[in-house]
Parts: sequence; structure tokens; C-alpha cells
Amino acid sequence: MEKDLLRKKYKEIRQRISSEEIEEKSMAIANQALRLPIWNLQNFHLFLSIKKQKEINTEYLLHILLGKDKNVIVSKSDFSTGEMGHFLLTDNTILQANSFGIPEPVNGIPFPVKNIDVVFVPLLAYDLLGNRIGYGKGFYDRFLSQCRTDCIKIGLSFFLPEQEKFETEALDMALDYAVTPEQFFHFNK
Repeated sequence: MEKDLLRKKYKEIRQRISSEEIEEKSMAIANQALRLPIWNLQNFHLFLSIKKQKEINTEYLLHILLGKDKNVIVSKSDFSTGEMGHFLLTDNTILQANSFGIPEPVNGIPFPVKNIDVVFVPLLAYDLLGNRIGYGKGFYDRFLSQCRTDCIKIGLSFFLPEQEKFETEALDMALDYAVTPEQFFHFNK
């Protein structure tokens, strides 16, 4: 199936999920993430959920990360360049939704990409090899290509992987793991 058709399919499926289901499944995803071999690391990049897109509520993961005294890094998108800036989330960080509904830091301490150990990646769909489909703007592929090669990339999804391999492009960055409410997948590369 083509990427555009998969984007449409998963956006439609997500719109049918109730608010209660989102909360229940998001909490289950956070609990599954506790099973991953990542908790000895320190610097975690976390996307902040777009509520109108019915994304996974990452507040549960945020609470886990803060409870484990991890550094949490959040991004701010520059739609004119297609790049993201990254900031350490602190008690003083002010968050505000941009015009697309993405919560972003208004201020903050810039955080170097090369110091990020783990990235939780938003997605619409993924396959059994860890190839992901996002919203199609390429923000995360550009960002992930700047990360260290040992940086762990973890997709979060309400759904199981697509069985058919996705067509990939040169800039597409595959995941190391995907976490669903029921289980996690490790992709061997």
C-alpha cells in the first residue's frame, strides 16, 4: 500500500478511537515501555501529543521519565526550514501549542542532538522491519539522521505493524523498537 493511502487509513482509524481508549492505551504503552532495555540511559527525547490528531498521550511516559530522574528533551518545529530545535524540559519551560496544535517550548535550554540517547518517535504506521510512516513532512527523519548511530529510536503506536514492507526513501530512518499497548517489537537491522 502506498504511503499516502496508509496515512489516510491510520488517520481515519485513530479518529474513531474514543478519549477513554486513548488514555487506557497510552497508559498501557507507557507500561510496556518499562520493559525496554533503555533505563540505564539518561537523555530521552519525547514528542508532545497533538490531541486533535488523537495521538498517544505521552504524559504517562513523561511521568515515568521524570520519576526516574531522566533528562527529557522536547522539540520545536521550524516549518520554514523543516528542522526542529531541541530543548531540555525543566520546571521553568513554558509550553504552548503552535498553529498545528503541537505543544512546543516557548523558551528553554537548547540541548545538543548528539547527546540524546533515546528518541520516542510519533508515527501513523510501521512495518515489521521498523520502517515508519509519519505525517509526511520529514521532520523526524531529518532529526534522526543527525542523532548518534547508537541513539535508540522507539516508535509508539496503538496498532500492530503492517505485514507488508513499506517502500523506503534514502532519508527514511527505521526504528529500533515499536511499543504498542500489548507488546513491543525489536527490529534487527
